Amino acid sequence: MDLHRRPPKKDTRTGRDCQFCRNSDPDFGKRYPLDRLVTSKVNDSAGSHMTENGYVKHRLLEIEVRLAVMTGSVQHVA
Repeated sequence: MDLHRRPPKKDTRTGRDCQFCRNSDPDFGKRYPLDRLVTSKVNDSAGSHMTENGYVKHRLLEIEVRLAVMTGSVQHVA
């Protein structure tokens, strides 16, 4: 064993389900598990998603919610 080598640092981020996406996306349960997660100590924003797909889906839901509010129709938003 090489005593001079340091073990690689582990990724210690923990995540939780994004509550905004959970409440707004009817297909939330079908998402890839990592796309559902946000960092645990941050608010439920698009930027706190752990994956790019999660970020993009969150942004699309934000747009959908805003359009529903503007038009007065609530389609997918729960």
